[in-house]
Amino acid sequence: MDIKQLEAFVYVVENNSFSRAGELLHLTQPTISSHIASLEQELKIKLIVRTTKEIYPSEAGKLLYGYAKDILSIRQQAFDAIQNFTKEMKGSITVAASTIPGQYFLPRLIQAFHEKHPDIKFNIQMVDSAEVVDQVLSRNAEIGFTGTQPTAPKVVWREFADDKLVIITPNEERFRQYQTGGFPVRQILNETFISREEGSGTRKETENYLREMGIDPQKLHTAVEVRSTESVKKMVSEGLGIAIVSKSASEDYCQFGKVLAFDFNSVSLRRKLYLIKHKNSILSPIAQVFYDFAKGFYLPR
Repeated sequence: MDIKQLEAFVYVVENNSFSRAGELLHLTQPTISSHIASLEQELKIKLIVRTTKEIYPSEAGKLLYGYAKDILSIRQQAFDAIQNFTKEMKGSITVAASTIPGQYFLPRLIQAFHEKHPDIKFNIQMVDSAEVVDQVLSRNAEIGFTGTQPTAPKVVWREFADDKLVIITPNEERFRQYQTGGFPVRQILNETFISREEGSGTRKETENYLREMGIDPQKLHTAVEVRSTESVKKMVSEGLGIAIVSKSASEDYCQFGKVLAFDFNSVSLRRKLYLIKHKNSILSPIAQVFYDFAKGFYLPR
């Protein structure tokens, strides 16, 4: 038995007419007849008695009618409950985000979303890109934001925003010569390098770009690996080395003259940030509304 069969059956019983049931359900009379016939065939019993003068339920039909009404009523109650839940738009959403989308893109996104849905709260887990994927796969977070494209087969991803990577250096005279022509690619091998940790989206994208430019990341003179972009910027500003970071993340330190930021002299590094969810999970209604809002906020739909 399926809902369409039971719905057709109930409408026939209540209206004593196949044609009227079809009109109310916006179906043809043959379709209504087919639903009733398949239901009778499945149950192996006559449910509707048809004579030249009238149509009425058999004794078995009367028994089924009570159950069918309850099933249709519960279906309507479930539909109404979900509709009301969505309209109320209250509750919380657990989101996992890596550093760059979490610190520099999510605040503006959530602020805009709150203007439309002020009663929704967010539980944001700040981890690296690899851990974002793990949180979504384990269903500890409904939605994730990463700095690199996920490769896990059970993750659905889409581009969320466009980000630019720049080289930052201490604000020293010897680096200012690159302000007009850009930072020489090979010069990076002669400098002490500050890196994000393994699993960071920024690190993965940086290493991919360096390989494309003929630089082996293993040959960098990496002095330290840290888990936060803020720590990277602080170390660079104090003269420990140079780094590659998101342009969005570097702007505050550049504004106050703590670091200098450059493109490479031969290429501008751009990457995508990604919005992800579990392939086999159905988002909660409020999470689905946020997901739909987020996917078109920074990039055109």
